[in-house]
Amino acid sequence: MAGETPLCPGCALALEPAGQTRDERFNASGACVHLYWELSAFTLSLADPDFPHQVVVDTYAAQHCGPGVNPITTAFAVVGLYLHLERGYTGRQIQLAHMFLGRTRRQWPRFHPPAVKATVTVRDVLQSISKDSYRGPIERWANAVWQTWQPQRWRVVGLVKTHLAGWAP
Repeated sequence: MAGETPLCPGCALALEPAGQTRDERFNASGACVHLYWELSAFTLSLADPDFPHQVVVDTYAAQHCGPGVNPITTAFAVVGLYLHLERGYTGRQIQLAHMFLGRTRRQWPRFHPPAVKATVTVRDVLQSISKDSYRGPIERWANAVWQTWQPQRWRVVGLVKTHLAGWAP
């Protein structure tokens, strides 16, 4: 309908398009991807040895799973969220796990988007972060997105047990 603000297909965030089209690689509206790049620039500018940027990357990818998204993107994202939120890995340790997983070429399973959308989005994080306070908003977002993946958690745990068996950060 003319005049309506389009919803991002990944997170259902209503954002003015600002001349940006949907980005199929992310299953996201152009405006939502723009917010993601803004948050990415912020987290990359931090001199945090825990590398929270990796948690941001995985959270956004897990929230924007969809038919045009490469299976490895979603698989790595949900593995990253699992490792961070259930096993206590830092972003740097998750990055190392992704590097280990990526060393061998394999067919990655295709995950289907969760039936329910997380109530926290990239915009919420951007609106509540500062150089002195960013961990809490990122963690709330990651937790909200991971909760939507609980019906498929068993598949994620299976991936970790199969492909990260014997690996330690």
